[in-house]
Amino acid sequence: MLPIMDFKELDPILHSQLRLAVMSLLIGVKEAEFTFLKEKTSATAGNLSVQLNKLKEAGYVEIVKQFKNNYPQTMCKVTPAGIAAFEEYVKALQTYLPK
Repeated sequence: MLPIMDFKELDPILHSQLRLAVMSLLIGVKEAEFTFLKEKTSATAGNLSVQLNKLKEAGYVEIVKQFKNNYPQTMCKVTPAGIAAFEEYVKALQTYLPK
């Protein structure tokens, strides 16, 4: 007889493939340009923008729009709440893996 598994609830904000990829990248680098995230995730600009806004609304990322050498630049930074949520997501995901 198999033991009863205690599956933890997964954060629906982080459970999207693109949002999880963005958070994984930002956890590693702390801060990145929009174009870097777009290149690394192969997302379209529109989809990435929508998903970043969802992460921002959840308080997981901070987005700063500025100019660099007269060109617009969008910087994305993971927040302490985002780091905590990501770590909790990983712990919850581990409850789905066999031991």
